[in-house]
Amino acid sequence: MRDPYDVLGVARTASAADIKKTYRQLAKKFHPDTNKDPKAKERFAEINSAYEILGEEDKKARFDRGEIGADGKPRGFEGFGAGPGGFSRGGRAGETHFDFNFGGGGPGGPGGPGGGRGFEDFFDLFSGGRRRGGGPRPARGDDVAAAAVVPLETLVQGGSARVILPGGRTLDVKIPAGVEDGQQIRLRGQGQPGAGGDDAGDALVTVKAAPHPWFRLEGRNLRLDLPVTIYEAALGAKIQAPTLDGKVELAIPAGANGGQTLRLRGKGLPAADGKPAGDLYVTLKLMLPEAADAGFEAQMRELRDRRPYDPRTKLG
Repeated sequence: MRDPYDVLGVARTASAADIKKTYRQLAKKFHPDTNKDPKAKERFAEINSAYEILGEEDKKARFDRGEIGADGKPRGFEGFGAGPGGFSRGGRAGETHFDFNFGGGGPGGPGGPGGGRGFEDFFDLFSGGRRRGGGPRPARGDDVAAAAVVPLETLVQGGSARVILPGGRTLDVKIPAGVEDGQQIRLRGQGQPGAGGDDAGDALVTVKAAPHPWFRLEGRNLRLDLPVTIYEAALGAKIQAPTLDGKVELAIPAGANGGQTLRLRGKGLPAADGKPAGDLYVTLKLMLPEAADAGFEAQMRELRDRRPYDPRTKLG
């Protein structure tokens, strides 16, 4: 695999914010749903794999130190470890020697306080990964991470999303109604295959809500700015207000002000995993006519002269 810095085209000194910004730009450019170039899918997968390394502070630091490769796997002798029960390669320039530690790394030797398996681990490493009882050591495959960006309607109503895993493999993921933004779904057995036919790892899919033109998501609640006329606010009215599962009738109280917020219970994310349903908070936004005529302006001047008031008195 190519160096992740080269894949994203960023310098090794790039900040986390710059790396994230570049990743998003490239992911949008090469996403197979919008880019019909036959090579876009391969490029998109490569970009995701690079960001799997550089997008996580710990993995980036380990890669920079040379501890893991571009595929995220340990390099050299690091799998053996230099701590309890292992050995490391070291020495001055031009020298090569191995430091063995059969005593575990704690006082009392093997099995002592703070000790490890010591010689048993060393034996396992050089016996084809088999224990003294003859059984193979577990070799479960690695977990992989992916993101599913879905419309807000999917969080409310449920549905499915297609995700692309590192390596380019695609999966259709079922999104249950009521899943929160940022919640993770575990797909067992959909990760990296295990060595020697052992169990595969899992795919960890993080659900992310796509921006909506009208609604804003806050936890399990939704917010909406609803335009209303001056006379609806002054006299009160019953109007149709949109929600993510259809329109509902909303009562505007007489004398309502712009910025006043009304609550529609249960019109946010539905109840799920023992959590109650969220609410929809509707903030009134007073709107003048798009094209005011002379008659409207005359009425406003009459109101100003007959019923003057200052709504800013409380501001001091």
